[in-house]
Amino acid sequence: MEKIYLSDSGPKVSPAIYGFYRWTGNDLHEKNMENIVNLCLELGINTFDHADIYGDYSCEELFGNLIRKKNIRRDQIVLFTKCGVNLPHPSQPEIRVRHYDTSRKHILESIDHSLRRLHTDYIDVFLLNHLDPISNLEETAFTLQKLRESGKIKNIGIVNFSVFQHQLLSAYLRAPIVTNHIELNLLNTAALDNGQLDYIKQKYMRPLATSPLAGGQIAHSAEKLPSLVRKKLEDLAPKYNANAESIAVAWLVKLGALPLIGTTNAGRIRNIASAFNIDLDHQDWYALYNASRGQVE
Repeated sequence: MEKIYLSDSGPKVSPAIYGFYRWTGNDLHEKNMENIVNLCLELGINTFDHADIYGDYSCEELFGNLIRKKNIRRDQIVLFTKCGVNLPHPSQPEIRVRHYDTSRKHILESIDHSLRRLHTDYIDVFLLNHLDPISNLEETAFTLQKLRESGKIKNIGIVNFSVFQHQLLSAYLRAPIVTNHIELNLLNTAALDNGQLDYIKQKYMRPLATSPLAGGQIAHSAEKLPSLVRKKLEDLAPKYNANAESIAVAWLVKLGALPLIGTTNAGRIRNIASAFNIDLDHQDWYALYNASRGQVE
């Protein structure tokens, strides 16, 4: 895959990004991590998205072990990580309830922990995972700014921010925000209606589309809307000589979005990577969009 700029200010990334947001249970062992990372690199995906909480607070350490053992080279990959969401877990006895925290103290502790676990000196893009409405926003922005100036983080990003939250944080920052992760797929097109996608493009950024295959619902759900979308994808598959899942991701790519892969299924990862070989016809894109809204042609 040819690398592209994440925004007019951000780093070059692979046009598909692998994220560990669905990792849990049996996924959480180092050999599985190595196999997935190697598959991604084979497919040209060199950009990996972490968070302190992923995999019950263990994915960063598993990935960092690959860097520590030199199974992957740090200078050949782009690393994202994030903080902000706190989940109760036996390893985090101080966390009583799920909550957001974007305070200076939490951000500084999180970045230091992430750097240590990932065995790296810097994070290419550090993201706030949601916005804590009761944190001091001026302090939050100042902390991010200082981390960027220190070199611990190279760029600032956000996750699931509304347009107004995006504008609010930007007003306090001197550095640009380079990406906003939003949920976007053929079963969730809200970002096309609520202004998120338009505002991201206005800021010359590429949206990162989490759950590009709707967590497997497009392929397997028996409910009415997924079934309707799946039927339309299957109807188009022969025309493009492609898997229906690949066409679903090609629909996102046509919007300028970068799919954020979460599956551990090797076949599904390959299907997503194959989407970049598909150039959807204008009307076929709209046929899928209409199906996503329950409109039968």
